[in-house]
Amino acid sequence: MSNTKTHRGSCICGHVQFEVDVDPTKATMCNCTLCLKLGARSINGKPAQLRVLSDETTHGRYGSDYAARYFCKSCGTYCYGKGDIPEIGGPFMSVNINTLDDFDANEATLMHWDGRHDNWQGGMKGSPWPVFREGESRTRIRATA
Repeated sequence: MSNTKTHRGSCICGHVQFEVDVDPTKATMCNCTLCLKLGARSINGKPAQLRVLSDETTHGRYGSDYAARYFCKSCGTYCYGKGDIPEIGGPFMSVNINTLDDFDANEATLMHWDGRHDNWQGGMKGSPWPVFREGESRTRIRATA
């Protein structure tokens, strides 16, 4: 059964505002350096599911043409992302469920991606993928903007 409905979201200070049509109870986490440092729990969907209500030209943006993250320039909250990655189905949007105003992110069931090792073909699993593989350096790789 799907719990898809329209949710409102925002940053801490309220500068970034959006609506999104999702079921946030089925979220994902990734173990790549960027996602780990952001602490984001995400829900992905098609671009039409996300409606940015505030002026997107005033939001901060980092990433690449194939995957960008948007944040509030005032308070720094990472709110959502957009992109086009064929390995995960093409054009997408992603919302940090921690920014949904009407949802307790602790109620989400999390599935985990192994993005740190570009192991997208491994799919999602119910328990976290290891951040470090056996014999791998314990030094974290810095994300590039």
